[in-house]
Amino acid sequence: MSGKKWCTQVQPLTVTGVVISTRTFRIVTGIALGSLCVIIFTGALVRLTGSGLGCVDWPQCNESKFIDVSTGHTFIEQANRLFTGFVSASVILAVLTAHRARPRRVDLIVLAWLLVVGVLMQVVIGGIVVLTGLNPFANMAHFLVSMILISLALLLYRRAGIDRPERWLRSFPQDVQKYVLGLFLLGVTAVITGTVVTATGPHAGGEDAVRFDFELSDVARLHGITVISTVALLLLVLLKLRHRSDMTEQRESLVLLGYVAVAQGFVGYSQYLTGVPVFLVGVHIIGATAFFLALCNVLYAPRDVEFVIVGDSSY
Repeated sequence: MSGKKWCTQVQPLTVTGVVISTRTFRIVTGIALGSLCVIIFTGALVRLTGSGLGCVDWPQCNESKFIDVSTGHTFIEQANRLFTGFVSASVILAVLTAHRARPRRVDLIVLAWLLVVGVLMQVVIGGIVVLTGLNPFANMAHFLVSMILISLALLLYRRAGIDRPERWLRSFPQDVQKYVLGLFLLGVTAVITGTVVTATGPHAGGEDAVRFDFELSDVARLHGITVISTVALLLLVLLKLRHRSDMTEQRESLVLLGYVAVAQGFVGYSQYLTGVPVFLVGVHIIGATAFFLALCNVLYAPRDVEFVIVGDSSY
């Protein structure tokens, strides 16, 4: 381990005597973030294929089998459940790495443990979804907790590359901060109203699944209003920052959010006008995940320049 130099002043992380770079720690947290995003899609696939009750019991699939892949519906539901094991392993690895890294970073430890708590919550909520016959409130909670989890995972991933732990949020001019906060709250509202649309529409997980007794056109219109309002406020924030040469990164994060929001709006209106086809609903769910990550990216402080090991070996 001799002969090592560091290209910045950032102190290396060490795990049981092994020196690791920030890049290695970010790979661990990046895997956790990626797995949490993938399971949102696999969960959506369960609902979109009508496989929500492919396994009618929990934690086992049915009365006679713990794991059952005898039909297409049971296979899809079972695969989603089994992938939870990979997600659990990824967040546990993040916890172990955060605990044993030096210098000790309490913020990384807390965030990693929150991922574990969130995954355990998802297991319980998943059981409630099945045992209540795909109750729409439970389905909404399942998706919204997933959004919280990916926001925490992104924050952990981002902070793994920050050498000043006191920095949590991007800096915005004081007169713009309230608009940025409003933008975030509007974006969250858009995601929540989107789950209401899903719980009202035809893809609730099964033919006999309980749905909200709302007019689909009404809740879709409400969701559309929240999305349009989010984009309008986004443009206002960009307008206020247009002459600030020191706000380049902030503007870039806002522009990225704008692109994702517009794409989501296009897909949303397309699926509504074409009878809510399964494929477009799946694309919209992936877009919702990207939208929420982009929304969090507007708030989270950017990482510092990544340091690397220069010497005879690295990990």
